[in-house]
Amino acid sequence: MSDSPATTEQSLKVAAELAARRLFVALAGGVLVVDAFVLERVVADDGMSSLLCALVGVIVLLCPLIRIVIDDIKRGQVRMNELAVLAVVAGASQGDLKTSGVIAFIMLISLIIESRTASGAKASLEALAKLSPGKARRVTESGSEELIDPSELQEGDRIQVRPGENILADGEILSGRTSIREANITGESLPVDRETGARVFAGTTNLTGAIDVHVSRAGQDTTLGKIRELILKAETTKLPVVRIIDQYVHYYTPVVLLLAVLVWLFTNDLGRIVALFVAACPVALVLATPSAMVAALSAAARVGLLVKNVSDFEAVARVTAFVFDKTGTLTSGRLSVSRLAPAEGIESAELLRRAASAEQQSNHPVAVALCALATKAKVSLAVVTDLHEEAGRGIRAVVEEEEVLVGNWQWMLSNGGEEESFPDWGDDETAGMSLLFVMSAGRALGWVGLEDQPRENAGASIEALRGLRVASVALITGDREGVAKRVAGGLGISDWRAECVPSEKVDYVEEAIAAGHRVAFVGDGVNDGPALAASHVGIALGAAGSDVAIESAAVALMNNDLSRLPFLVKLSRTARRVVLQNLVVGGVIVTGGVTLSALGVLGHRAPIVAACMQICGALAVVLNSARLIREAGDKREESCPNQNAIS
Repeated sequence: MSDSPATTEQSLKVAAELAARRLFVALAGGVLVVDAFVLERVVADDGMSSLLCALVGVIVLLCPLIRIVIDDIKRGQVRMNELAVLAVVAGASQGDLKTSGVIAFIMLISLIIESRTASGAKASLEALAKLSPGKARRVTESGSEELIDPSELQEGDRIQVRPGENILADGEILSGRTSIREANITGESLPVDRETGARVFAGTTNLTGAIDVHVSRAGQDTTLGKIRELILKAETTKLPVVRIIDQYVHYYTPVVLLLAVLVWLFTNDLGRIVALFVAACPVALVLATPSAMVAALSAAARVGLLVKNVSDFEAVARVTAFVFDKTGTLTSGRLSVSRLAPAEGIESAELLRRAASAEQQSNHPVAVALCALATKAKVSLAVVTDLHEEAGRGIRAVVEEEEVLVGNWQWMLSNGGEEESFPDWGDDETAGMSLLFVMSAGRALGWVGLEDQPRENAGASIEALRGLRVASVALITGDREGVAKRVAGGLGISDWRAECVPSEKVDYVEEAIAAGHRVAFVGDGVNDGPALAASHVGIALGAAGSDVAIESAAVALMNNDLSRLPFLVKLSRTARRVVLQNLVVGGVIVTGGVTLSALGVLGHRAPIVAACMQICGALAVVLNSARLIREAGDKREESCPNQNAIS
């Protein structure tokens, strides 16, 4: 169960205050320890001033470390922070309070870095929470305006959004025309033009004109709310390697303590034990995975890619086969009716009226095209009852007390359709059309030809995937063979299948998996749910505003830019390399530091040297992970090189 917005914002505020307090304590304690060194050098007394200053500094720095350990114990977690406390206490027991103070300061700073990095996902959430500030301007029935909190908005409300204001709910523009910056939702850098009838999303910014919006979803039900929930869920997931480490982490501290006992028995040198405790604190190892994953997921979100689970994100790096749906994925999905072919004795207007009436309650691109033409031709639609949609086949509806079937040819045949009853469709002109056949009360009314064009960057994106050594790219569609062949040929795809129902798409995915491929299926998230679930990585295209798309896939691409797919593969592979590099750095620092400390190679300042190694390792891991953030910046520059000139 995800946190509510109020709970999330409160936890973020508490976490920020706690981090600020810890940083203040670290700086205050650090100043006291530095003063102890200064007093030892410049004050000619018995050293009590320096000793007292160091003692206060150690106590100040040790308190938050002890609090962290107590909190870990209360949660039933052993996170190795107790080693830092043992190191400080052991050093102080030697009488070297200044060295203990330096160790405490460095370890506290390291833990602050760890805490801030591990909560990076919540920082992203905090940024999302700030996308919809201020008050909503609700228009009342009398036409007056009232300023209300966005949480008070309800479905059906009418709000006005002026230039420069954020849109505070999902909805449809009732009046006005404007440009909207949707980068926070879709990752698109350029503003998009919107007019009456267009959808708008909470968290986006109105730039140029005043608009009135009919609220369709508010609060946590908006697309922005779904994204917030998605980030919260992703934050709780772990990579397989981390889950394995978590199974054995409780053995770590006892092993270190046993090693310390052995060093004491052989050397009787407490300094080595203090250094060993410091060196054994795996700060860099703890940061290795979360710092890289937070950076990678943030980079993906910046370009409109939302990943539900870090395991799914890691799986993208190993994908060897991409399987694409056609309509709305490789093609624009904006079908247009190019031909009406009525049967003998049927008027074109009647064919259109029956087909559009049956489809009017569907959101499929075919239905949109039919209804758009009916509206343009001023054809009035009939009332529909007893509607039933069969995925991948067609729609069955009762129109004016007659059963109307609208769907593909195989479905017509299975419902008693006869080829000679329909106008001929075997000529070259219809070879590249998607054909929709219409029957009413068992008699043929005719067929409708529709056309769709490949997306502008589809071919380049497929070539980019091949350049990334993706072994197989396939197209699978429920459309006719002629249409599938035309689209596949234009995009350079040799492996394609046509006239497939959803179960056959699943069969194809399972065949590819059985052949040894790691499969990613890319679809619209609405009609491709089974195939998305059957693949190793399901990717839903154009998920902005679609709850089904966001819920059905492992990765939700909020826009329709196919070039994000090769970027996702590159980012996942880079993130995997960064994680491995971080683990190597963390492992070398721990094993090297422990070995050198146990052997006494680091000298009399061994604890301080070990502490410096820890903070250097932590910074190296964080900076290495930060490289992933630049991936998103490079992608945005690539997609919009002149975006800085646009305001």
